[in-house]
Amino acid sequence: MADPRNRGDSGPTGEHDSPGVFRRAGDPGKPDEFERLYRERESEQRTLGGARRVPTADEAPPRRPVPKPRTSQKRSRTHSAAREYDGTGKARRTRERRHNRVRNIALTVLAVLLIVLIVPPAAIYLWADGRLNRVDALSDYEGRPQEQPGTTYMIVGSDSRDGLSEDEMDELATGYAEGRRTDSIMVLYIPEDGDPTIVSVPRDSYVPMAIPGYADNKINTAFADAVCGADDAGEEVCGGPGPLVETFENASGVRIDHYVEIGMGGFVGLVDALGGVELCPEEPMEDPKAGLDIDAGCQVMDGGTALGYVRTRATPRADLDRIQRQREFFSVLVEKASAPSTMFNPFRAVPLISAGTDTFLVDEDVHMRHLATMMLAMRGGTRTTAVPVGETPTLPNVGSVVIWDEARSDEMFAAMRAGEPIPESAMED
Repeated sequence: MADPRNRGDSGPTGEHDSPGVFRRAGDPGKPDEFERLYRERESEQRTLGGARRVPTADEAPPRRPVPKPRTSQKRSRTHSAAREYDGTGKARRTRERRHNRVRNIALTVLAVLLIVLIVPPAAIYLWADGRLNRVDALSDYEGRPQEQPGTTYMIVGSDSRDGLSEDEMDELATGYAEGRRTDSIMVLYIPEDGDPTIVSVPRDSYVPMAIPGYADNKINTAFADAVCGADDAGEEVCGGPGPLVETFENASGVRIDHYVEIGMGGFVGLVDALGGVELCPEEPMEDPKAGLDIDAGCQVMDGGTALGYVRTRATPRADLDRIQRQREFFSVLVEKASAPSTMFNPFRAVPLISAGTDTFLVDEDVHMRHLATMMLAMRGGTRTTAVPVGETPTLPNVGSVVIWDEARSDEMFAAMRAGEPIPESAMED
């Protein structure tokens, strides 16, 4: 408390000069010790902005409105006007259920599409692959050509009557001969780079035989199952797919990668399953031995007529003319069989596969994917040719034969061995 005895004047220390007021001693015009310690120095005081002032009402920023108080009955909104919360989570659970329902429907539709697009084709593939008849056509032997670039398919049309009834053989004029012989021999060659080429091999080509005890003869002889010989071990070796492939490989030096054979019954079934094929003979053709009687000009041929068309030899160049017709037919057949309207139409594709696999003979490593690759390789851009022919003499005990043009055939086979496109100079019309 202040001492009442000192009211009205300062004591020696100048503590009071009025009731209840504390005063410091010293000169009022000069800072005392306290101010020197705690007051900013003159050099540290602000000089740039001058004294601060309170803005007027016009200069002051607008005030944010005060929100109204909430009640428990009113629903509140978040920053997004699209979402509302009522405090129970019901809206969120509804959205989650709707999202899950949409997702489940999408997954179900996707699963159904996958089943429809994958399961039936896979089932058809396995069914067809199991129907293929396999044969040992590519056995290794001493001196066989090594693996080569590119891919080769030997495609053989045989005159086997398997699957044909007597009435069908009479109707198709196939005769009743037992066993089988070649009606056509072709090599599909797919180079590493370039268009595929179908090379027809004249079945009368005069080449060394792979059957023991037989000298040079027609290449067709190597396929005839009635022609047999004994090897060094005394085992019987008869003509067939294996000796035919070996005979061609020895004569050409070209290694065969796959073997495909189809008999007459399968041939007719394929064409009929496609609804016929359009072929364009330049002249009228009649051959009772082949059951053929057609006019000139483009026309749709059924299986029986097409079979007679590719088998007949009743033309001036006999087998050489037949080779050209076979190449024409084969190109048209593959084009129609591999068309999307056939491949993606189960009413066409299934009968076609059934007809083909009934009489197909393939080597043990061939599956349906190889046949599909073969067909697709021959779609568009496929060139057709034949082994170049040098002369066609008639030899004693052999008959009329075809001797290859040595220089041009060597040029053709050298390109095939190297995996390169066959040069135009080696192509045969």
